[in-house]
Amino acid sequence: MTMMTDLTGKHLIAGQWVAGEAMFQSSPATGAALTFSVGTPTHVDQAVKGAEAAFSSFSRMPRAARADFLNRIADEIEARGAEITAIGTAETGLPAARLEGERGRTTGQLRLFASHVREGAYLDRRHSPAQPDRLPTPGPELKMVQRPIGPVAVFGASNFPLAFSTAGGDTASALAAGCPVVVKGHSAHPGTGEIVAQAIDAAIKAIGQHPGVFSLVQGGKRDAGEALVQHPLIKAVGFTGSLAGGRALFDLCAKRQEPIPFFGELGSVNPMFLLPHAVKTRGAEIAAGWAVSLTMGAGQFCTNPGIAVLIDGPDADSFVAATKEAARQVGAQTMLTDGIAAAYRHGCERVADQIGVRSVLTSVCALRQATPYLFEVMGDAWMGNHALAEEVFGPLGLIIRVKDQSQLLEVAQSFEGQLTCTLHLDDADIALAEWLMPILERKAGRVLANGFPTGVEVVDAQVHGGPFPASTNFGATSVGTLSIRRWLRPVAFQNIPSKLLPSDLQ
Repeated sequence: MTMMTDLTGKHLIAGQWVAGEAMFQSSPATGAALTFSVGTPTHVDQAVKGAEAAFSSFSRMPRAARADFLNRIADEIEARGAEITAIGTAETGLPAARLEGERGRTTGQLRLFASHVREGAYLDRRHSPAQPDRLPTPGPELKMVQRPIGPVAVFGASNFPLAFSTAGGDTASALAAGCPVVVKGHSAHPGTGEIVAQAIDAAIKAIGQHPGVFSLVQGGKRDAGEALVQHPLIKAVGFTGSLAGGRALFDLCAKRQEPIPFFGELGSVNPMFLLPHAVKTRGAEIAAGWAVSLTMGAGQFCTNPGIAVLIDGPDADSFVAATKEAARQVGAQTMLTDGIAAAYRHGCERVADQIGVRSVLTSVCALRQATPYLFEVMGDAWMGNHALAEEVFGPLGLIIRVKDQSQLLEVAQSFEGQLTCTLHLDDADIALAEWLMPILERKAGRVLANGFPTGVEVVDAQVHGGPFPASTNFGATSVGTLSIRRWLRPVAFQNIPSKLLPSDLQ
């Protein structure tokens, strides 16, 4: 079994563990810092060329064999479970239970895609038979199938060291599609990334797969990431991270000589709309649930519900008081990195400085710690103040008090694209909800009722994406089996002899 002392601090490039001249130190929440090689454009070039070399055989690999490969990766990750948890908690400060749950989600995604590719429904196979007797000209035979697009670049996320990183959803879906993957590891958890890469490497060797099918280039300077998205052999990019970083990479993808799709998840405030009857009858219950969801994992979830919208009045007063009481019970939590903690403090200050914003709950959070903050603002002050709609990554909640139902709809319309929108309603609120739903379904990839958006089910029907700036491609999802379609393109074969067709059409 892999032990933490087996860490090499190197990159995995097409089956070889490769060092570099420059090194960087990790910044763990606990324990000693470790040394890792800095990724460079040269490492990126070697990894991408290895991926291209692997594409021909991997893209034509029988689906059953590819499913076996995904399951073997899951097995190898599980075999290293204790080591992954140990270094993951040290690097990120996340509790062991969270890391173990995330590891289960990671292996579950791999196994879900293994089943998905075995079934083959994602291929969307279509057949238009030949029409030799058609007039005035015969009709050709056409067969259509989804085919893998080529090597894919994946950027590891800071807040999910497993489920959205080295072997996370982007990697799992791309490998399932038949696309080799080059991962740019996140410098917040390089040790965790290396152990997972070791698991993938072991699976590659056990299956006898081409070594270029997967590479990990450890965190480095910006030039490595830019080189990855600009490499002419990369055909698509998966990214989870900040709006600023994602937008910069998105622009680079668009400016290439051959523009490529950039599937980026960039940020969301995930507004909740609390309708009047629900607030009156269940306000305290909703407040308690919101406080739990808002502060879960120090608020470091992309689906963190950062905003609650409700009609002003005595029931709103009671809701605000109940939320304050529930949130003040939450103690300080360790954030993923020093930089994220500093950005959270800056975000709290930015919100507090806006005109019309009133503090409901403030606290003191220093160094890498985070404590909840609550603010409120009237609907009139909210409208037109874009700064209030910007995501603050952490346990900050903003309550918007609107004058009436008309302003509730106006505020809903003012939001940019979101990952989620939530309705809290009772039966007596259905009429108002009917007015809201056409707005919300255009704003978000997932609309939910009487719940909280933290916790994204990894199932066939899931959508984790939304209109910009929640994501850069509103027609895609990064969670669920539909995410495999990002790495495929339809190809039609006209009058092609059967022996020349892809195996999925034979």
